Amino acid sequence: MGILTWIIFGALAGWISSMFMNTDSGQGAIGNIVMGIIGAIVAGFLMPLLGMPGVTGFNLYSVAVAVGGAMVVIAIGRMIR
Repeated sequence: MGILTWIIFGALAGWISSMFMNTDSGQGAIGNIVMGIIGAIVAGFLMPLLGMPGVTGFNLYSVAVAVGGAMVVIAIGRMIR
């Protein structure tokens, strides 16, 4: 995917995950994008370990995988703080 697509994908995944984790008001738009992109990368590495494909493109499955990864990243961030 292109860099602009990753930013849009990250923003969407980061926003959805921040709504689930109740951190939307504290992160802001840039934080959502960063968390979403990092979450997609984390999930892209973790999902094959579970025998499932990671992020496969701009589709609903990949958004769900990226949201799950972003939620993991947010949870780890909370533990570190």
